[in-house]
Amino acid sequence: MSSPLPELVSYLEGLPEPHILFDRQYRVLAANAAYRSQFSPQASVVGRMCYEVSHHFTAPCDQSGENCPLARARHSGQRERVLHLHHTPLGEAYINIELAPLRDAHGDHAYFIEKMETLRVGKAQPAVHGLIGRTRIFLQMLELVARVGPSDASVLLLGESGTGKELVARAVHEASSRAAGPLVVVECASLTETLFESELFGHERGAFTGAGAAKRGLVESASGGTLFFDEVGDIPLPMQVKLLRLLESGTYRRVGSTELRRTDVRIVSATHRDLQAMVADGCFREDLYYRLSIFPIRLPALRERAEDIPMLATALLDRVAPRRRLGLSREATSRLKEHLFQGNVRELRNVLERAALLCDGQVIHRAHVERAFGPDSGAARMAERSAGTGPTNAPQASPPVANRSLPEMERDTLLERLKSHSGSRAELAAKLGISVRSLYRRLRSLERPE
Repeated sequence: MSSPLPELVSYLEGLPEPHILFDRQYRVLAANAAYRSQFSPQASVVGRMCYEVSHHFTAPCDQSGENCPLARARHSGQRERVLHLHHTPLGEAYINIELAPLRDAHGDHAYFIEKMETLRVGKAQPAVHGLIGRTRIFLQMLELVARVGPSDASVLLLGESGTGKELVARAVHEASSRAAGPLVVVECASLTETLFESELFGHERGAFTGAGAAKRGLVESASGGTLFFDEVGDIPLPMQVKLLRLLESGTYRRVGSTELRRTDVRIVSATHRDLQAMVADGCFREDLYYRLSIFPIRLPALRERAEDIPMLATALLDRVAPRRRLGLSREATSRLKEHLFQGNVRELRNVLERAALLCDGQVIHRAHVERAFGPDSGAARMAERSAGTGPTNAPQASPPVANRSLPEMERDTLLERLKSHSGSRAELAAKLGISVRSLYRRLRSLERPE
């Protein structure tokens, strides 16, 4: 393989973003100043294999469980983009890779240029804030965030409660050109139909009883940034048409005003519900669904990425007990990885907070975790029911466990806890291992059939 043209190397050297040049044998031929400064300030990477430099692998990425942009470019004959975990002087980081193949005079792929961009959201190592994970399913989700972030496309986040939908919404916002603008959250589950329009669009003085002054709404507050509709499936049907008008035209009216106002917002929404089923049932507008779901992203449940639990646990312990520097024993970590975590990351955090309170030393052991899972937790109670080991004084009218769905068991558990609990809703939510918002949502579900 001949050496690359010096003009090409000189061109790469002047680019502000990190770039490397390598050949068909994966050998690095050049690395520009931006790359050397960010990724290899102490040693030269020229002459080494790109997969060894980036991942400390002994074989190409596609032979080591990663997506290989070079292999993909050879197959497609065009530019390819992937999200990789890349070694840096500060540890592993998520890096957007854009690879361009260069052909020689015979039309063969002779060289490959890689442009690298550090993803500003998420952490490959335990951290106090941000998305955390390194499993394939998590990286696939994060790659979608990286792809859609720079655009203004509406994003619909789909996932169970506790999977971190608000964190992903923030990641989409921070990956966009609107990152310097506001990210405004609309808590759809907590707004009644009478309050929804006023909170979203604002109102004029005297628009209704108690409106003593004009108030701008969340849409106006989010102008220039991102408007995040959390639990969009809970938006009242009469309000959905007004939201649709906002999405289609960027215009709205305050309550009590005829003035048409305009805003510039990017819409991100999230739900744990099956919106397509709601559309079929007439509970959600089909036209609104298609406007919201231009770019859907599914968030994996924690049980689908159990290998991420150790680093998630480390980060969460730093949040719930920041001064104690707690660690987890190997047996405690194994016990956490065995659990299904119906409440996902939120439940994991609650379990770790209880385990931290039960632990007097610096290391949380399996016994602490077992006590934290104890019979008072909603997840454990449902597990007892599924295994047929629940209390013997359970109501005899209940159908056999084998004939009941998980939502039915959850409703029965919630009803039992409501009858026996005398404290606040916040205390009940903590005992169940869910957020107060999720508790209120489930309470409302008891009033109407699923």
